[in-house]
Amino acid sequence: VQLQASGGGLVQAGGSLRLSCVASGLTFSSFNWAWFRQAPGKERDLVAIIGWLGDSIYYPDSVKGRFTISRENAKNTLYLQMNSLKPEDTAVYYCAASAIRGPITNYGVHDFPFWGQGTLVTVSS
Repeated sequence: VQLQASGGGLVQAGGSLRLSCVASGLTFSSFNWAWFRQAPGKERDLVAIIGWLGDSIYYPDSVKGRFTISRENAKNTLYLQMNSLKPEDTAVYYCAASAIRGPITNYGVHDFPFWGQGTLVTVSS
């Protein structure tokens, strides 16, 4: 299994970025997909999650209304559109996949066995 994340970079506060994660070696459409982020010295936190059917999506309050997760099963690709970026959004962003079933709001880091390598997002003030 390989997850390749890309799209990170340096952006000014208020700007936008779109992250992509291309997957191989698994049946993309059968998995729940998520974006996490980890800032230096902090824990890895959930940013967004989309259920395997695509009809369940969850965002924590910290990004709700600014970030949008989406998936394109035909291209084995996960996206994260990030708008109105803030300096506190600066982190390494990881895509992750999980095959478990259940309410997506209950998922945590340990529920995701497959991870991408991370892409750095830096938001300047």
